[in-house]
Amino acid sequence: MADKARFEGDGDVGIVTLDSPPLNLFGDELTRDIGVAFDEAEEAGVRALLLRADGKVFTGGADVHVFEGRTPAEASQDTLNPLTRLVQRLEEMPFPTLSSVHALCLTAGFELSLGCDLIFAAESARFGLVERVVGLTPGAGGTQRVAERAGPARAREFVMSGDLYDAATLERWNVINRVLPDDELREESLRFARTLAEGPTLAHAATKRMVRAFLEHGVRGADERIGEIAGSLFGTEDLQNAVKSFLEHGGPGHARFHGR
Repeated sequence: MADKARFEGDGDVGIVTLDSPPLNLFGDELTRDIGVAFDEAEEAGVRALLLRADGKVFTGGADVHVFEGRTPAEASQDTLNPLTRLVQRLEEMPFPTLSSVHALCLTAGFELSLGCDLIFAAESARFGLVERVVGLTPGAGGTQRVAERAGPARAREFVMSGDLYDAATLERWNVINRVLPDDELREESLRFARTLAEGPTLAHAATKRMVRAFLEHGVRGADERIGEIAGSLFGTEDLQNAVKSFLEHGGPGHARFHGR
């Protein structure tokens, strides 16, 4: 049982909650426990995952104690690589993932959120990749994922300045998807995650693959994979049942999806 992060189910939605008070600082234990919670979510067969945090902040970032006295090889093997793998796991999950961010969200926690398909944030949320204060650059993929969403110039500004950026700015930069009133964030994030979980899970997984194909190979490269990725959905129960429902009812909105 993980102590600093926990998994719980809400129907077909898996909820992974950071719970390492007072600041949800990322050290070896929190990193390990998030991995355990991800394992539990995938084993439970969820159809969407919601990442959130308990406490006054989403996270104060990395626990700098884990950097003390470590050699480059030890830092990579024991800290940076495990964190990066968590980010990649979110990207590779065969269902939609949503991070729901409140208050302060720094370094490793922001990088973890960037691994999610979607980010919702409270109006008061503040984000930062502030590793420069300890002479470091982001070590879990934050730089490249901000560049992927907002462009290289914004990524350089974000990381090199070490400043905190509000949710409205990052929405304008296309780094996050939605900014919500603080008192609506938790409920709206869960509502949207439930909507995702009720949808055609295999089609959502295909959407993730198509976006990744575009990011890695451009528009024409992604076009070349349409048959492989989108075409395969014609063999799913969800598509066949939804088409039948559409024809029977004369329009959409009546089909129920089961992720098969």
